[in-house]
Amino acid sequence: MPDNSDAALFTVRHPEWAANATIYEVNVRNYTPEGTFRAFEAHLPRLAKMGVVIVWLMPVHPIGAVGRKGTLGSPYAVQDYFGVNPEFGALEDLQHLVETAHGLGMKVILDWVANHTSRDNALITSHPDWYQHDAQGALVPPVADWTDVVALDYTNHELRAYMIEALCYWVREAGIDGYRCDVAGLVPTDFWDAARPALEALKPVFMLAEWDELYPSGGLTWEEFDGDTHLLERAFDASFGLRLHYLLDHIAEGKAALADIDTYLAAEREKYPPTAYLMHFTSNHDVNSWDGTEYERLGPLAQPFAVLAALLPGLPLLYSGQEAGLNRRLAFFDRDPIDWQDYPLQDFYTRLYQLKKRHPALRNGDAASTFHRLNGPDGLYGFVREKGGSAVVVLINATAEPLVLPGQKMPVSPQKGLFDVFSGEALTLATPKARTVPAHGWRVLRTRD
Repeated sequence: MPDNSDAALFTVRHPEWAANATIYEVNVRNYTPEGTFRAFEAHLPRLAKMGVVIVWLMPVHPIGAVGRKGTLGSPYAVQDYFGVNPEFGALEDLQHLVETAHGLGMKVILDWVANHTSRDNALITSHPDWYQHDAQGALVPPVADWTDVVALDYTNHELRAYMIEALCYWVREAGIDGYRCDVAGLVPTDFWDAARPALEALKPVFMLAEWDELYPSGGLTWEEFDGDTHLLERAFDASFGLRLHYLLDHIAEGKAALADIDTYLAAEREKYPPTAYLMHFTSNHDVNSWDGTEYERLGPLAQPFAVLAALLPGLPLLYSGQEAGLNRRLAFFDRDPIDWQDYPLQDFYTRLYQLKKRHPALRNGDAASTFHRLNGPDGLYGFVREKGGSAVVVLINATAEPLVLPGQKMPVSPQKGLFDVFSGEALTLATPKARTVPAHGWRVLRTRD
């Protein structure tokens, strides 16, 4: 794929540990019956074995009581940026969680809500000029439906200094490794551009923006979308791949074709150099609770598209419970513990993420890795990612019948030995068996290095 972006503008230096990372989003409230940091911490060894590198904790702060939605409220209605939600535990419990993750070779990022606060955050009384007001002087929510929060005003430089100090506090006091930043594009980019070096002065950090500059203008219902925020140039390592996420939904609905993925990848390369990260997923907290589970939206393509999300160029994300085959929407404002059912998809995701973690052709943001699209029948999407003679072959069948990839020239020799990542079987592309993909299935092959 040709790179038509102005690569010189993208100056973010990714931490080395992010190069082979998969992100795992943790809904602490619903992760265990206890809903605490300590109870979740017991799962960290399991996640490390899956190949998870970055653990993303949904907001850990106290939640506002005024205008609260549901019984426990939204984690995104922050009452105190320097506090820990007692529902989850104490600061010492969070510190212990981070230390344990680090001991297992993983990193931890916190969800950060810079755009708005709860309606009873103490800043409203102490610094009312830090907030946006309507013509009558009343506080305003950033979006009409977000009735439990009110918008901050980033034209105020004291607010900016306070927020940067709050971001630095959690790096210093809890040892966290960066942030997932909620609706990052609603906050001025020059704020994030200033926050990044302040954090980097403490340690190398990873910054993930909840935003997608590639998403169609006006595509979101709650805002006028700005696709020209420049978030990935100086502030953020990665942003959400919303455009690809919704494209996969549309393919499953019969409203788009598999080949439209090629159009998406071309648009990505048109805007970004290969060094930029976009995060791909089949679920997250918003998608699960409001749009539906991957089984509701994708049906029999839930697992094939999970393979795509993991192995296409980009940064994979897994949400709490996906490895349990979670097939229900989690309550967002109330306690709703996940039923883990002995983790039926743990092996599936482990094979994907351990491959992602270890294979040289799958590293994030690596301009030296090549992507080669394979030609096949409608309903079959295939590609090879290769670097230095090591390759991964990925085939996805979106139809209800087995499909065969025709023989063709590709960057891996048909005679070269391959392993099927899921069966462990030794194969070569010269045989039809290696090129046959079951109905609504997948095949992932790697070279024997």
